[in-house]
Amino acid sequence: MHTFNRSASLNRRALTIGSPRVGRPTVVSRHYHVPIVIGFLFTFLLAISASYIFVVPSLKHTFNGDTSSQSNVSMSLCDVSDGGWIQDDSYPLYNASECPFAEQGFNCLGNGRTDDQYLKWRWKPKNCDVPKFDVHAVLEWLRNRRLVFVGDSMSRSQWESLICLLMTGVEDKKTVYELNGSKITKRIRFLGVRFSSFNFTVEFFRSVFLVQHGWMPRYAPRRVRSTLKLDKLDDISSHWVDTDVLIFNTGQWWVPGKLFETGCYFQVGSSLKLGMSIPGAFRVALDTWASWVERTIDRKRTSVFFRTFEPSHWSTSDQRSRSCNVTQYPILEASRRDQHVFADIAEEVVKNMSFPITLLRITSLSAFRIDAHVGNWSDNPSLPDCSHWCLPGLPDMWNEILLYYILTNHESPL
Repeated sequence: MHTFNRSASLNRRALTIGSPRVGRPTVVSRHYHVPIVIGFLFTFLLAISASYIFVVPSLKHTFNGDTSSQSNVSMSLCDVSDGGWIQDDSYPLYNASECPFAEQGFNCLGNGRTDDQYLKWRWKPKNCDVPKFDVHAVLEWLRNRRLVFVGDSMSRSQWESLICLLMTGVEDKKTVYELNGSKITKRIRFLGVRFSSFNFTVEFFRSVFLVQHGWMPRYAPRRVRSTLKLDKLDDISSHWVDTDVLIFNTGQWWVPGKLFETGCYFQVGSSLKLGMSIPGAFRVALDTWASWVERTIDRKRTSVFFRTFEPSHWSTSDQRSRSCNVTQYPILEASRRDQHVFADIAEEVVKNMSFPITLLRITSLSAFRIDAHVGNWSDNPSLPDCSHWCLPGLPDMWNEILLYYILTNHESPL
């Protein structure tokens, strides 16, 4: 505001000085014409200079964004979350039946789904392009590095997706193996796949809440069977450090059916918080996560990402009466599903951190993809699934966006 007022003031002053009173010309007035004109020109140039000094920087911030206050939400790149789905016949990028790390439960085509249109979509941001997946560029960038996913089963499906994507560029598939020979299961807490030809690992740690889940404290009411210690990060968090890329997510388990209905309530320190809401507890948990990142992670080495909440498409939130109706095509309007309180909370927490976090905003783009859910095409068709996603499918796009940020924000050796 001061910039424009100052310019206006200078302009008004110039008009006052440069506009002599109108009257009958005299000898004195004629002699004063020259200094008046010079004064007018001097004031005019002064106004122009002031406008350049004060107004131009303001306009620069308007068009380019104030990067000093927006670094934690990756505004140096375009807003990838603002866009639409376009058909692309070059997809899918792999065959889940040929990837040993794709769970059978997510292999919808292998489980009998006959239509394949859900595989033929690519997310197109309005103001930029997410480059097509270049497996050789990514494999080379990952050489001698460690990439870690931390979260729930949605994080595990993204982990599986990335491994399947990367394996398309590996000639000898036997050089890719799970570190402990473990099989993928829903409850396993650690899975790590090594690409020995490139000397890197892609790992997954199961931590559905990110904070510590503990047993019932002493003298708790009978309804309390366990608690989430909102001020304490998961006890396996020490394994998340010393990484090159770290991707977090949480959200699917922050629902009454996974918490209160199982006797799980919230705890801060030694105090039970029986009346705390789920969004309130989610905020406290993310604040705990943020403090741990600030304290523990080496910002010179590790790039940290937080992926926002992925929406489900059940007919209702009531688990006893809900149904799952998977469509053949994406929906045209995502209505209220493109916004979620957990995504808003994550945005606010990340914005207040001093550690540079990249927020992977996948909530709104995923909200359109009711066609991409597992539905009845899992390894247990009697239990329909409108929460998880087919592989190949939507998680591949999450990974393409992740790799876009990684390769853009780092100096690639290629």
